[in-house]
Amino acid sequence: MSIQAGSRPVEHTPPALENRKVPIRKANAAYRSREYLSDREVTAMIAAAAAVGRHGTRDAALILLAYRHGLRVSELVSLRWDQADLRQGLLHVTRLKHGIASVHPLRGPELRTLRRLQRDYPDTGYVFVSERKAPLTADTVRKIVGRAGQRAGIEFPVHPHMLRHATGYKLANDGQDTRSIQHYLGHRNIEHTTRYTELRPDRFRAFWSD
Repeated sequence: MSIQAGSRPVEHTPPALENRKVPIRKANAAYRSREYLSDREVTAMIAAAAAVGRHGTRDAALILLAYRHGLRVSELVSLRWDQADLRQGLLHVTRLKHGIASVHPLRGPELRTLRRLQRDYPDTGYVFVSERKAPLTADTVRKIVGRAGQRAGIEFPVHPHMLRHATGYKLANDGQDTRSIQHYLGHRNIEHTTRYTELRPDRFRAFWSD
């Protein structure tokens, strides 16, 4: 379109934001009744992951490590073999989001799974890798965990951070003190830890005597 001499250029105003259709995500309660998993549910997910596909060992190990050590997705995909001392049974956990690093013990099930994983995926710097030996992406981890939840028969969508919540809930339900759970999960603020002790069912066991 030609513009006559001396005329001002026409300014085009972008459409108002209120006229744009932007999908709004609902609150978590609309998708699931709770944000943590029970020990039984996690165990079922590990078994389901192990039974599916060529990477069953890797996927089961991923869920096991996330649960036993309260790992975030970003901490899972960045986990390296030099953080795991399989001889002494120790795992150096580097926390992201300004969390506190710590050293966790590795128990029998984890050690056996990690040794098998090391045999299946040799010569890799990262613990959880693809067929091309590249570290898994966060999106791939979400798909692995979500698929395992479905195959385990969990009736609501499962996401990886629920495994971290499951860690806190399990430790609190076992009677571990809040300060120890705080350090285990790497929380700088203990208020982030008390959410798990508030969910302990044994707080109310003495309420009725029959």
